[in-house]
Amino acid sequence: MIREQVKSLWKLCFDDSEAFIELYFRLRYNNEVNLAIQSGEEVIAALQMLPYPMTFCGQTVPTSYISGACTHPDYRSKGVMRELLSQSFARMLRNGVLFSTLIPAEPWLFGYYAKAGYAPVFRISHQSFSLSELPADSEMGSIEEVTEYQEDVYQYLNGKLSERACCLQHTSTDFKVVLADLALTQNTALVARKDNRITGIAVVYKHDNTSYINELFADNEVVRAQLLCRAGLRNGTDRIILQLPPVASLPNETLGMARVIDARTVLQLYAASHPEIEMNIELTDEQLSANNGYYYLCNGKCMTSEVRLPGAHTRMTIGELSEKILCEMQPYMSLMMN
Repeated sequence: MIREQVKSLWKLCFDDSEAFIELYFRLRYNNEVNLAIQSGEEVIAALQMLPYPMTFCGQTVPTSYISGACTHPDYRSKGVMRELLSQSFARMLRNGVLFSTLIPAEPWLFGYYAKAGYAPVFRISHQSFSLSELPADSEMGSIEEVTEYQEDVYQYLNGKLSERACCLQHTSTDFKVVLADLALTQNTALVARKDNRITGIAVVYKHDNTSYINELFADNEVVRAQLLCRAGLRNGTDRIILQLPPVASLPNETLGMARVIDARTVLQLYAASHPEIEMNIELTDEQLSANNGYYYLCNGKCMTSEVRLPGAHTRMTIGELSEKILCEMQPYMSLMMN
């Protein structure tokens, strides 16, 4: 059975707990999102293409997040994963996906995925707080720990995420998986309420005597400070680190990568939201030949051609296009498990 073979390969390649692996294959994995390469009857490489909506140029568009990409040690450095990625791109294109995203598990993988057309576009900042510097807990409002799905909690989170111009979103199904992972690891989501109305949420983890918050939304600064304080008190840590979209005044780092899958549709959306831009592009995509060609952006529209029209052209690879289109929008991702 493919599922069990993929699970065995995962255990061989990743240092995850048995409990996490069982959760992943129970709640995230299914054969529809899985893609594998076999040698005979043995699965030697696999990945999952997890669907995520993303806000982009005033629209919500479909993306596929690459998860669990792994190759059996005996078949590494033979081009197997490169072939598997190419197959995944072709399937994404057929399914109407506009972007593929991922978070490299190790720094050297940024270079590896760049060769497949991915660009490092998802950046984050971190802000550090000391519990002793935050307002005392005595005036804290109603704050509860949540590790089971509640519709109003999801709707609050979803509403806040949707306000971000270029951001991976979370479906209700995905949020249930996030909550299950929090429960598994004895972490939590803190939810602030006033008059039975949600006023803030913080997703909190503890690691090495530090509280990490990888998403925080609050209706005002008072609620924000209360959630930060409660995170430290809940975990018994003085240090609290908050993950944020990139902030110019704070150090930032690259978290994830993205790749354009459907260049024509992406550039049409981009041109419509940037009618002032005029550009002639000669695009090359070594993995998806359907993207190869000439693109002409003018007056809010994108025209395509298989033959070069008169005029100067900017030569771009699909990775360069991905970086140009997305970096200026400062795309953001959070709550990604794997």
